[in-house]
This record gives sequence, C-alpha cells and structure tokens, in this order.
Amino acid sequence: MTWNPQSPGGAARGRAGQQGWGNYPPDKEHSFAGLPRTPKTQAQSLTALREVGGSAKSHPGSAGAQAQTLHPEMRCRRLALGLGFGLLVGVALCSLWLYVENVPPPVYIPYYLPCPEIFNMKLQYKGVKPFQPVAQSQYPQPKLLEPKPSELLTLTSWLAPIVSEGTFDPELLHHIYQPLNLTIGLTVFAVGKYTQFVQRFLESAERFFMQGYRVHYYIFTSDPGAVPGVPLGPGRLLSVIAIRRPSRWEEVSTRRMEAISQHIAARAHREVDYLFCLSVDMVFRNPWGPETLGDLVAAIHPGYFAAPRQQFPYERRHVSTAFVADSEGDFYYGGAVFGGRVARVYEFTRGCHMGILADKANGIMAAWQEESHLNRRFISHKPSKVLSPEYLWDDRRPQPPSLKLIRFSTLDKDTNWLRS
Repeated sequence: MTWNPQSPGGAARGRAGQQGWGNYPPDKEHSFAGLPRTPKTQAQSLTALREVGGSAKSHPGSAGAQAQTLHPEMRCRRLALGLGFGLLVGVALCSLWLYVENVPPPVYIPYYLPCPEIFNMKLQYKGVKPFQPVAQSQYPQPKLLEPKPSELLTLTSWLAPIVSEGTFDPELLHHIYQPLNLTIGLTVFAVGKYTQFVQRFLESAERFFMQGYRVHYYIFTSDPGAVPGVPLGPGRLLSVIAIRRPSRWEEVSTRRMEAISQHIAARAHREVDYLFCLSVDMVFRNPWGPETLGDLVAAIHPGYFAAPRQQFPYERRHVSTAFVADSEGDFYYGGAVFGGRVARVYEFTRGCHMGILADKANGIMAAWQEESHLNRRFISHKPSKVLSPEYLWDDRRPQPPSLKLIRFSTLDKDTNWLRS
C-alpha cells in the first residue's frame, strides 16, 4: 500500500513530517518491522520477502519430513494387499489340486491314456476326427456265393463293388488310371525271422504288383541289414524303416496299426496317393492292378467266405472294443490285406490303434489281435471296395470253382518256428 497524501491519515502524517514531529507513532497497517511506510522501506521489504522465498526453495526439509511420515502407512497397506492376494492364489491352487485328485480314472477313452504322440498329429490336408464308439446295427448277412454257388457276388448291399476276375476290363482301367500319374505305396513288416520272406515278396511284387505305375515299398524291420537288395524297375523305390523288435510276437500285430498311422502322418502322406498294407509271408501269383484302388479297400478272408457270420471268429466279449454281436457283420476280412487312399488308411489304422490301446488299458487282448479290431472297424466304417479271396488266398486250401484266378497267396511255412 502506498502513501496517499490526500487521505486524512496521510495528510496528518505529512503535516507532522513537515513540522518535525519525529515521535509520531507509525500506523501498523502501513509499516514493516516498525519502520515508516516509505518508498525506501517498501523496497527493502520486497527484497527481504524474495530472500525468504529463495531460502524456502533451497531447503525443502520440512516438506520431505512430512512425506516421510506417510511411508509407514503406505507400507502397511501394500503388505495387507500382498497377503490377501497370496491367500487367494493359495485357495485357488488347493481347489485345483482337489479337483485333479478327484477326477475318475479312464475306462474306454484312450485320450486320457499315456498315448504316443500320434494322437496329436494331423495330416496337412485332413483334420483328425475323434474316436467314437458306434451303435450296433442288425440286417441280413450278404452271401458271397449268391445267386449261384459257382458265381461270386459282385456288389455289396451298401453298393461297394466286389472285385474278382471277370468283373473288370484291365485295359480300360489302365487307360483311366495311367494319365493320373499316381504313386502307390506298399507296406510290409519283416520282424525277426520274417526277414527271410522279403526277397521273394519283392521279386513277385516287381513282376505282378501295379505294373506301369510308380510304386514305393516301405519295409518295416528290426534288422535293416537283413533286407536284401532286389533290383527294382523304373519309377519304383524302396525305403527300409527300422523299428524296435518286440519281446512277444503278439506285439508285432498290435503295434502294426500304430506304426503305419505314424508313418503316414510323418512321411507317407507326402509321397504316395494310395497305400496298401500286406503281409510279407505271401507272394503275388498273378497281376494286381488298378482295379484294387479305392477310398478304403478290404479283402475277404479265404477261410470264411462261405461261412455264416455266427461262425466268424469275431471278438465276442463285451468288454473289448472289438466286440461284434452275432447279428452283426458282413464278411470276415483278413488282416493281411487292406488299403486305400492314404488319408483314409490313416484314419482307419489310427482308429484300430485307439481301440487296441483301450483294450490294453483294461487288460484285454482281442481274440485275433489287430484282425479283430480291423473287422470291428470295417463293420462301422464300410469299405468302398471289397476284394474277393483271389487277392488273399491260402495255398493249403483247394481252389474252388468260383475263384478263377489266384493273385496273392500265402507261402508254406512253420508258423510256430517263426514266432519262437
């Protein structure tokens, strides 16, 4: 506030100053530290205020002390929040542990078993379908020797052709399939003493199997060095795949479906269009050509093609996933011959292997190992083409008049010695 000589107080002070009244009491509202409010004292007061403000900025000790008094409260609050969060996490983990401990054990669901990595594999072009049990169906059994005992049935009740000599034109089929530039794969298992059959099998295949087409042989063996070097024709390849030798001969049969499905998923689906799975202890007798190609192909067993289905050696125990009722079944198919498009063979072998794993988890082995599961699978997943016993014959049996030509048949062998 400045001095105004026009105000009453200002006029009085002015007069006192002019008259020399030095003891005139200063007005406290217009003074600083008891000094008169003059321009000089006003400037001094402003300078003092600036110095006090600067010293407060350079010494923030009082504000820091006030902030430090808040730290213990914040630490207590954070500690309480941490303890509460830890308690919630502990309760959640305990609940999860109790849930896992109380999950019931699996019975027939192979996905809960310590299965191999095959169940996580997928083909690049085909999604993997989950294993589903199927309901039973009842219908009359088809008869292969209808309508006449000397003639074979040529069509199944689900409209799948039954291939036999005289039901196709080989020249016409060759003209249809040859431009497709197909590659046909063929798998056989030669484990232990069965390696002695590899040479005769390959020599007969080079002579009769899919002549004029590209062929890729896959030999699964526990002794790769025992596979002989058989000369192959142009466009025909051979791959030897090493496998572990099982301790029992039954394991060769039960592990076959697993090995084939793994091989398809890992490799064969990129190399072949069709894949046939045959037994190595057999030989080709006559041409085997493109008439056998189909989505899913099965061969009728030579020992039961004229028998009623009640006499088929199906697995009859209800506890097995391969169980077949007396009222079920079309034909009894042999496990020595099956095939089709590589994607369908993958699904088929994977399904059979899952059934085998489910039985193994429950301490069960089907009556005829993989052949029992193969027949169960073909009942619920019908083959698109059926091969007559011409393509799977037993030379120990006399050839009936209904079979005009034998194309693939067994060798005479001592089975007990081979499995010892």
